Amino acid sequence: MKYLLLICGDESAAEHANDGCGGWSEEMERRGVVQGGAGLAPPSDATSVRVREHEVLLTDGPFAETKEQVGGFCIIDCADLDEAIEIASKHPAASYGTIEIRPLLAGPPPGVA
Repeated sequence: MKYLLLICGDESAAEHANDGCGGWSEEMERRGVVQGGAGLAPPSDATSVRVREHEVLLTDGPFAETKEQVGGFCIIDCADLDEAIEIASKHPAASYGTIEIRPLLAGPPPGVA
């Protein structure tokens, strides 16, 4: 089963991002569970897009005003949610932020070819 790990933290999390993953990536690659991922630029570099009444509306900055923002993501392929939790709990960001685990839907969403 494939899961998306959303790596979230507050502004102080950026300090940790430069530390890398402390061997987590290498271990997960050896286990064959990492399917991809990347860090993200800070929320201040975001552009949010909305379409209302056929008009494209752009906003600088993140979509949501929250304390924690998404700072990166990983896609993992593992047996079940229990293994996904074990993998997420080993990520260094779990010690200073939050890792949200979301199952990926099989196939494209309805209405998308």
